[in-house]
Amino acid sequence: MDGGQPVPSPLVPLGNTLSDSSMSLEQKTTFVFVILLFIFLGILIVRCFRILLDPYRSMPTSTWADGLEGLEKGQFDHALA
Repeated sequence: MDGGQPVPSPLVPLGNTLSDSSMSLEQKTTFVFVILLFIFLGILIVRCFRILLDPYRSMPTSTWADGLEGLEKGQFDHALA
């Protein structure tokens, strides 16, 4: 190296940059979006564990054929028209 001058590192900010510690609008938006994703992930994890611990509670007590009037189970192709 010549003369002992420090080589500027790209990771260290230079003196002419803003020394403001606040985040830009894009960084704030990204931060809020990531926080919302973590909240959504936490809700999904809790819901999955509740289903794993008690799987029969989330099942409906009726079946899809209970509401059919006069139609036999499995014969619904002409009822769609």
